[in-house]
Amino acid sequence: MHIVMVARDTTRSPVDRVEGFSPVYCRDRVSREWCYTVDVAAYNEVFARVLTDSPVRETIAPIPKAHNLAGVRGYTPTPKPMTEKIQSKQKVSQLDVTVDADGQRLDNFLLKHLKGVPKSHVYRIVRKGEVRVNRKRSKPEQRLNAGDQIRIPPIRTALRATGEIPAYWLKRIEKSILFEDDELIAIDKPSGLAAHGGSGIDFGLSDVLHRLRVDSRHWELAHRLDRDTSGCLIAAKNRQCLNAVQNQFRSGDVYKMYSALTMGHWRHSPTRVSAPLLKNQSEGGERIVKVNPEGKPAISRFSEVESFEGASLVEVEIETGRTHQIRVHAQHSGHPIAADARYGNRAFNKRVRACGLKRLFLHASKIRLRHRGRLLEITSALPDDLQNVLTMLAD
Repeated sequence: MHIVMVARDTTRSPVDRVEGFSPVYCRDRVSREWCYTVDVAAYNEVFARVLTDSPVRETIAPIPKAHNLAGVRGYTPTPKPMTEKIQSKQKVSQLDVTVDADGQRLDNFLLKHLKGVPKSHVYRIVRKGEVRVNRKRSKPEQRLNAGDQIRIPPIRTALRATGEIPAYWLKRIEKSILFEDDELIAIDKPSGLAAHGGSGIDFGLSDVLHRLRVDSRHWELAHRLDRDTSGCLIAAKNRQCLNAVQNQFRSGDVYKMYSALTMGHWRHSPTRVSAPLLKNQSEGGERIVKVNPEGKPAISRFSEVESFEGASLVEVEIETGRTHQIRVHAQHSGHPIAADARYGNRAFNKRVRACGLKRLFLHASKIRLRHRGRLLEITSALPDDLQNVLTMLAD
């Protein structure tokens, strides 16, 4: 159970009107905005129940992100129930790489087998040489071969409790399948659902799919989308298909197009943005990506599709797949994406929120790759909540 803050709409106060929901009213110590403090599970359960209630639907949405409430005057956090148990592995363990894991990166292999271990700790033990591949030190990006022996040092793991995925998400994802065969599945990922569970996130899309497709135990997501980004996401059901798809991503043979609402108007359309990106960690621990000559090459192409007063709907084609690439390139070009709390423009965000926008306006609308000897194109229409914002801007 996590406590988070939800911005309060002072004109409509929809949260107050939902039956069976009792938020606590307080003030955020960072933004100084008046907000509700709520329990995530209870809030999302209520949200699922009122989805079909038209008077509420437009003013309430699933909680996309947790906030730190430390220092909020008058706030007393609800004790978190013991949903995890600690398992101590006091002995060195050996894992054999099977055929299904042939070609997988070492870090991904470890993250899959060390459930409950923080990602930072996994990378730390690899960096310190405590993880050995065939008795040799290895790097996280090393590719494994069938038959390799992996040495795992003594480690403490937290086992996440199961059975905590709300029925709402199971039904939502089942209805969001865009394509599926015996090797590959394409999902129209909703905004607010992370690709993977992790620190502070009870479950992700991968957990939901494992619950829905219990017969496909060896599949993995072939790529990722930011938690707030919606749209096309590909997963493979076996190692051979995963390698084939990821090889296409690495070689740049996968076509990816996004739809985004950006601030202002682009003087030249299309605009090709080539700016290297470097990951940094902010003081609060959040990942921040910046344009930096020492970063990795990144290329995006922005094409204006429709213009509004002070805003533009654009299609974005990316030649690379860096973290937060589109968001940072849009900011770098002077046209940040609407409702981007990390890289956006505060005044522009306030304006689009008044039009009903509750989350980042970024949607993976199309992906094209080669599958079973032919081109497979997956498309996802702009979600209703984003389309409604465009309607409001046009009026």
